[in-house]
Order: sequence, then C-alpha cells, then structure tokens
Amino acid sequence: MKRHDLADLIQQRQWEMINAFKTKYIELLKQYYYVGGMPEVLAHFAANQDFSEVRQIQRQILDSYEQDFSKHAPANVVPRIRMVWNAVPAQLSKESRKFIYGLIKQGARAKEFELALAWLIDCGLIHKVNRISKPALPLKAYEDMGAFKLYLLDIGLLGAMANLDVKTLLEGNLIFTGFKGALTEQYVLQQLVTDRDVSIFYGSSDKSNGEIDLLIQYKNELVPIEVKAAENLQAKSLRAFAEKNKPKMAIRTSMSDFREESWLTNLPLYAMNELTAYLESKS
Repeated sequence: MKRHDLADLIQQRQWEMINAFKTKYIELLKQYYYVGGMPEVLAHFAANQDFSEVRQIQRQILDSYEQDFSKHAPANVVPRIRMVWNAVPAQLSKESRKFIYGLIKQGARAKEFELALAWLIDCGLIHKVNRISKPALPLKAYEDMGAFKLYLLDIGLLGAMANLDVKTLLEGNLIFTGFKGALTEQYVLQQLVTDRDVSIFYGSSDKSNGEIDLLIQYKNELVPIEVKAAENLQAKSLRAFAEKNKPKMAIRTSMSDFREESWLTNLPLYAMNELTAYLESKS
C-alpha cells in the first residue's frame, strides 16, 4: 500500500485496516522521529532516503541557529540563550520533565534566564508548556508560570542535539529506553501545537508523585493525555486523575492499537494528528 493510502486510512479512522498495517505505521513513525519535519531535511530525505544526509543537514540547521543567537540577540544574553537551548535534551530526558534552572548552572535562578527563555520562545525555537495548579476550566486561569516543560521546535533536531544514532532508534536498544520517553512526548507535543484551538498544559500536584504528561483544553472540554513510548498500557496517573476529576474523555497514546474503554481511549501514536478530529466526533 502506498504512503498516501496509509495516510488516508488514518484520516478516515479506519481502525481495522490501520491495525492490519500496524508494522508499517510504526516503521514510518520511527523514521519521522529521526528525520523530523524541517522542510529542507524532508525534501532531501524524500529524494534520497539517506539518513546520514539527514543528520548532516540537521547539524547545519543547528549551527545556523547558534550563529543567529550571536547575530540577533543582545550580546549579554547570548551565553544564557545557549545554556537554555543546549539544556533542553537533558531536561526532557529526566523522569520528571519539569525544567529546572539549577541543572543548567548550580545556584541558577529564573530571573537570570528570563530574557534568554523569552527570546527562544519568541523566535519559535522552543515550546513552553506550563503546569496548571488546578484541573478546571478555563485551564489558562490556573496556569503556574513558574513550573514548565520545554520542548524543541522539531523532533529531528532534538535527536540531532542528543546525537541519537539512527540504528539505535530504528532497531531499538535498551540504552535508548530512557530517552525514548522524551522523544515520544516531543512528538506528541508537536502534533498538538499545530491546532490553534488547543490550549496545552501539563498537570502535577505538590502532594502527589503522579503527573499528567499533557493536559489540553479543546473547546469546552478538559482532556488529560498520557504518553507511552511503547505498548505499555498501564496508566496509573491517568486513572487516578480520571477517577478524581471525571473528565468526559481521557487519552492514552501508545504503540498499541486503537481501543475505547469506559474511561479512556487508546489512540495509536501514529494517529495522534487525528486527536482533535476524534474529540470533535465525540462532542
């Protein structure tokens, strides 16, 4: 089956047919994890299917961003811009992906990095996702500006910054397990930011270890999302959140097949671009 036919199945949400081609979808998803969505990278990969060339172009793009820091940002802020920028892969690879200034530099405070962070956000190079202090609508009213996660603009660039080897990604590797979660959450975030109707946050409580990876507001609905890199179907934090807060819909996204249960829907990672269409169909 041709790739555009596979894409059509996803858009039509033909889940039985999608399940039949699951192996192919996962293969293409892993390719996307490595290649990403930068136009120049995509054009060369479509023409040559060369992963080495992909990485070379991605590194050129990263180098040009580093040069842009010096050209366009205030000179006194440039070192801090670089520190924040280069810290993103390591911060995402932590079990708790909350951004911690002290991991950039011992004793660092938010005030030191406010301008650097704002510059990167305004340039569209990073996405900042704030925590919400209370799972209630509108989520924006309960935004905690002091607790947040940072994601890059592109998953392929994240892999390039982390020196992720293509064989490790495509074939799987136990050493890769820790970073797989970061890469997967980056991918899901990228699918969500393309829809301007979606407000994106994450949820955690000071009184609990449980965390909701991503929490979105779509129209007048609050939707918690748990991100799983593989086929792991445990969703303890999501279940606890759903039992306490009773959202109309809860989403777990993983490599497992589409399934609807009484309290959640498992949406395959390779179908995440259909999330809002699915939510619309249930509203």
